Amino acid sequence: MDCFEVINQRRSIRHYKSDPVNDADIMKILEAGRLAPSAGNLQPCYFIVVKDPQVKSQLHKAALGQDLIAQAPVVIVVCVDPERSSKFGDTGRNYYTRLDAANATQNMLLAACALGYGSCWVGAFKEAAVKELLALPDDFRVVSLIPLGKAAANPPLPPRRSLEEIVRWNKW
Repeated sequence: MDCFEVINQRRSIRHYKSDPVNDADIMKILEAGRLAPSAGNLQPCYFIVVKDPQVKSQLHKAALGQDLIAQAPVVIVVCVDPERSSKFGDTGRNYYTRLDAANATQNMLLAACALGYGSCWVGAFKEAAVKELLALPDDFRVVSLIPLGKAAANPPLPPRRSLEEIVRWNKW
């Protein structure tokens, strides 16, 4: 599948089969996240792979009861160490790290799709609860949760705005 096919096929999947996710595929997905662009190549991202049902149950609670977290066989938690981007001061710590994590998250979503898995970008969660559950260092930030597994259904692409509506050339 080429890049544009993957972009066109990727959907936010919220219902998963119980089929396990192959560890070799998880590693390919993580590698896609590792290779994402990073401000100043400072690479502040860390990924925690959660398969343990008890830990996923606690993540489910921290993610405001979103069932896709408990249902997916795997959840990847995308975190950043703000100090890795301190070269750029507070902008690096508080902004560039989030962009870097967003880049890594998108790469992993696309890689999951290319490998035949469903995934979803989850940004609604109680960060303090996730940090405590996963024993993260105090200064780390949690940016996204990625539930991952075989899709129970492949929903159609939701309506998207047209290019004519959103693109401007040279000025507004």
